[in-house]
Amino acid sequence: MSESTPTPRTGKPKVVVTRQLMPMIEARMSELFDAQFNHDDRPLSREELAIAMQESDVIVPTVTDRIDANLIRQAGPNLGLIASFGAGVDHIDLAAARAARIIVTNTPGVFTDDTADLAVMLIIGVPRRVREGIALVRRSEWTGWAPSALLGWQIGGKSLGIVGMGRIGQAVAHRARAFGLNILYHNRHRLPQAVENMHGANYVEDLDDLIARSDILTLHCPSTKDSRHLIDARRISLMKSTACLINTARGDLVDQDALIAALDAGSLVGAGLDVYPDEPQVDRRLIDHPNVMTLPHIGSATREGREASGEKVIANIQFWADGHRPPDQVLEGLV
Repeated sequence: MSESTPTPRTGKPKVVVTRQLMPMIEARMSELFDAQFNHDDRPLSREELAIAMQESDVIVPTVTDRIDANLIRQAGPNLGLIASFGAGVDHIDLAAARAARIIVTNTPGVFTDDTADLAVMLIIGVPRRVREGIALVRRSEWTGWAPSALLGWQIGGKSLGIVGMGRIGQAVAHRARAFGLNILYHNRHRLPQAVENMHGANYVEDLDDLIARSDILTLHCPSTKDSRHLIDARRISLMKSTACLINTARGDLVDQDALIAALDAGSLVGAGLDVYPDEPQVDRRLIDHPNVMTLPHIGSATREGREASGEKVIANIQFWADGHRPPDQVLEGLV
């Protein structure tokens, strides 16, 4: 089977779904495919993933499933499609899949607004010390309004540095403008002038310069071998002492120990995190810090978004099964 020209399937393809999806999506999959679901909704073990890939025509993994080269080499002869649920594909070895002539698809675009909404919530919540305020009330220690209590920082007029100006970065910029933030961005490629004007965004070619100028730094770039610890101890040291860091992208973009050291030293105001390098484990030092908002990777957690992602998975499988190139095929080197 060629990667560029899938062979039409006879009969229903055997599809293994590694996590529980929305009921309407699973129901539709049951109609269209010979589908096997994970009703326990627990991450599959490596051995279970290997068996699924040996026995299926299509596997539907999520970000919790590490599909590396060894698993791909062990795949059965019928596996022709990895139809990933979600936009990110850093959990899949794309080069190994290509070598094995296995097509990889994802579900881009459906979580853009949801993730951008959550990022803006953190962009507002950390400077305004929302986490500290909630904790104070829950401990029954709030003694009432006071002129100098829980003073945060105004949002309007501050500089928001966006690292990665793709779909989500642009959606964040669009929202942030309404709060009066000055939009700076760094990207692998500069956006067209018309797009910059639409978002009121100013391009900063040097990432270090962007970091040094930002009052709030928010990350929206993919996880790759080159972006691991993109925000390391040196770059954290460039940030203003009154700045905060927001990460709703991938946990390994940030050197977590360096971030914690800066927070403990008081050289950063706080952080808003929805992702972590060792998920689902979250470092206790982050949980205990008074001005770190720790969320359980819920950037895409809306009913609408999860249904739309499932619909894209179904479309990708159906196109592939019919012998057509799936609409969301991921090409290695172009992610």
